[in-house]
Amino acid sequence: MAVDGCGLVCKYILIIFNIIFALLGFAFLCLGLWFRFSGNTRALFSIGELNSSAFVIGVTVLIVLGVIMLIVVSFGDYGACNEKKCALQVFSVLLFLLAVAEVAVGVLAYSKRDMVGLKLGEFYTSLYTLYVHTGDPAIAVTLAFIHNSLHCCGMTGVSLVEIVQQTCPKPDGFLERIVMPNCPTTIANIFDSKASLVMGVFVGTGALLITALVCAVILLNKLKKVQQAVNSYYSAVY
Repeated sequence: MAVDGCGLVCKYILIIFNIIFALLGFAFLCLGLWFRFSGNTRALFSIGELNSSAFVIGVTVLIVLGVIMLIVVSFGDYGACNEKKCALQVFSVLLFLLAVAEVAVGVLAYSKRDMVGLKLGEFYTSLYTLYVHTGDPAIAVTLAFIHNSLHCCGMTGVSLVEIVQQTCPKPDGFLERIVMPNCPTTIANIFDSKASLVMGVFVGTGALLITALVCAVILLNKLKKVQQAVNSYYSAVY
């Protein structure tokens, strides 16, 4: 069963879309698995106090999202390449749900940016407290990564009293040798300032998914028309 015209264009758009989507899903899955099983972060998942932390939840979301994206791609590629209506219907439903979820998460993250920033700051505080009590090298590496990425230092930023001073970045200038930005406030401020960008990424991704959904619906309609034409032909012949 072959389609032509607009249906053929939509078929190839879906194939290209699914290839890109598969690469993204694979990247999310690999990144999530790397965070989950990396020697530097694996210990965090065995600490009961961090089971509900932003980091653990974020890694879990990455893994689940990667798996879901690869499942969606499987239906989409099979349906588009082989022109299978059933697979395209499942693909359309999954794509619609994913698009709605993407937009909802983006809007929610923006509207609740203060709370999200606070939760991320609370995660850092929990991590900091655990390191102070345990001295775990894996947590020290994670703190050093956060400090150098955000250019902040511990809970206070004051070099004379800061317990995790050895994990902090090199100061920029004389004043930072005395006091640097503290991490909970820095994390909250960065997320608040980037919240619109985060929402834009989620909403933009949702719009891309809706575009693919429109192509899937058009291809489905073309396949139905071709099937009806074939049925009419056989009815006339026999």
